Amino acid sequence: MSFSKPAIASRLTSPAPLRALDASLLLDFDGTLVELVDRPDAVVADLPLKALLDRLAGTFEGRIALVSGRSIAQLLDFFGNALTRFGFVGSHGAEVQVGVQRVAPVRPAALDAVERSMRSAFGQEEGIIVEPKSLGVALHYRLAPAAETKVRSFASELAEASGLMIQEGKMMIELRASGHDKGTGIVDLMAHAPFFGTRPIFIGDDLTDEAGFAAAERLGGFGVVVGTERPTAARYRLGDVAAVRHWLGEAT
Repeated sequence: MSFSKPAIASRLTSPAPLRALDASLLLDFDGTLVELVDRPDAVVADLPLKALLDRLAGTFEGRIALVSGRSIAQLLDFFGNALTRFGFVGSHGAEVQVGVQRVAPVRPAALDAVERSMRSAFGQEEGIIVEPKSLGVALHYRLAPAAETKVRSFASELAEASGLMIQEGKMMIELRASGHDKGTGIVDLMAHAPFFGTRPIFIGDDLTDEAGFAAAERLGGFGVVVGTERPTAARYRLGDVAAVRHWLGEAT
């Protein structure tokens, strides 16, 4: 499937029952394993989810990873010691961890100035949340949708001045360093044991996941998009978080 000629998600079927043989399972977090919430710090990794992921780590014999726009540090804060057998692709592909080995670039110095500018412009504005990350800074406007145009215009000006790139997302916009995305992160992850030589199955919901879907397809696997219809490089679709958990729960 070509990433340049995406399918429409409404035309996609649900994936067949999940089988671990010769496959690696790669999972987005927000909007895929947990519901999107108004505040990014209000997400909870509930006990049923932790139990499900622990079982899947055994089913896939360690060939399982979280692939997120969040940093690896943020993901570990959510799960504690529950993900000891997991790989990670964090910060939109900038960070990759397999076992105890983690590769991550130096945090761009420009992000500190960008964060200060964002807080100066929106820190007192109700409904707009500034989220600092290890390798980016995001503006969330889910609680203030009328501010979208203003937020996007401000982010564009900051990107031009700082040399950082804009990362689009659901009701948020982030500034981060260029040169990586979830696709490059998945390619890096799949070059390491125990993932090497297996088919990547990547499940995600956001525009940030499209590069990951395309990479999974190129590597002999496929993507599964979560949510309502939109153009996508994924091959299959699941309707919501509950459908994802149900599908994962029946993996063998």
